[in-house]
Amino acid sequence: MECTSFYRDTWVEVDLDCIEENVKSMISHLSKEQIVIAVVKANGYGHGDVQVARTALNAGASYLAVAFLDEALSLRRHGIQAPIIVLGASRSEDVNVAAENNVTLTVFNLEWIIQAKERLDKDKTVSFHLKLDTGMGRLGIKDEGEMLEVIKVIDESPMFHLEGIFTHFATADELDLSYFHAQFERFNQFLSLLPYQPKLIHTGNSATGLRFPEKTFNAVRLGIAMYGLTPSTEMKGLLPYELKEAFSLHSKLVHVKKLTEGEKVSYGATYTANEEEWVGTVPIGYADGWIRKHQGAEVLVEGNRCEIIGRVCMDQFVVRLPHQLPVGSRVTLIGTQGNQTIGIDEVAKRLETINYEIPCTINFRVPRIFLEKQSIIEVRNTILL
Repeated sequence: MECTSFYRDTWVEVDLDCIEENVKSMISHLSKEQIVIAVVKANGYGHGDVQVARTALNAGASYLAVAFLDEALSLRRHGIQAPIIVLGASRSEDVNVAAENNVTLTVFNLEWIIQAKERLDKDKTVSFHLKLDTGMGRLGIKDEGEMLEVIKVIDESPMFHLEGIFTHFATADELDLSYFHAQFERFNQFLSLLPYQPKLIHTGNSATGLRFPEKTFNAVRLGIAMYGLTPSTEMKGLLPYELKEAFSLHSKLVHVKKLTEGEKVSYGATYTANEEEWVGTVPIGYADGWIRKHQGAEVLVEGNRCEIIGRVCMDQFVVRLPHQLPVGSRVTLIGTQGNQTIGIDEVAKRLETINYEIPCTINFRVPRIFLEKQSIIEVRNTILL
């Protein structure tokens, strides 16, 4: 693939066909009464929020979710008119901005909704989802009385509309489900006290949607599974359908040379060649999110697993090659070459973290190429946008 729309030899490929298939698989897994809320926060988990949002909506998702109001406004600026909910905390003084852009906000305590009522212009209306803390310990109302007071404030305000109510499970992706069941029961206790049920009731993240669709009420917030990644390693054998990983990371050899015995490589001179060997320089480093801890890890070159030698630098690293290779040879850091694959889960395990973190940390310096039906439909370099 020739990447001529930007000016560096490192890029991410996002396969939108995989995103589409993952959304359709979840929709098929749910009942006809349940909808999918596509979670595109954090720039679509590093995949590209606008492109993923459009693909998810075209695949049948009914709603979008983000973490912050800024993310919702960015989608609106790109012409996306679908319903959007901000799952995180917004400032009460920004309630008019949300109303003007038809963005649904999350109510997470009584003080916030009182302040929002005081600040909302009388000619505007805004919708809310009420967040209940049933055991996650982050945002949300824990007290039943406070929940009822919040609903009262909303009901007494004609410019407010309570569209939904939700909670978030802390352990739905684990094998021990005792805490999950306790949270589910707590949520049901809250629901039993409601004077009425709002349009949307949702508890399901990806893990809950995959494992317990019957406990998600009428909506699933499809996040990590939309991108083809399993919510946890414990769930790998519990999936009801195959997930299609959409994200891959590539670069090229920009310099190739032969080391002689005793020559050293990179900062700190931590690597010494024990014999003559061919090495190549790859133009990606920790400033792109490919951190120093990748020293000693493997990437794919010409279908071979090749070791990163010496320390990863800010903008580049060095890889040991099986033999002399031409400058311009493709290097795959995440993805497939030939019959070899390095998936995001492998990278996460190497870094002792979770798969969510990997695409999110490949940052704005790395352009995204969006593929659909195996053709490039868009190239986005966030430095330029």
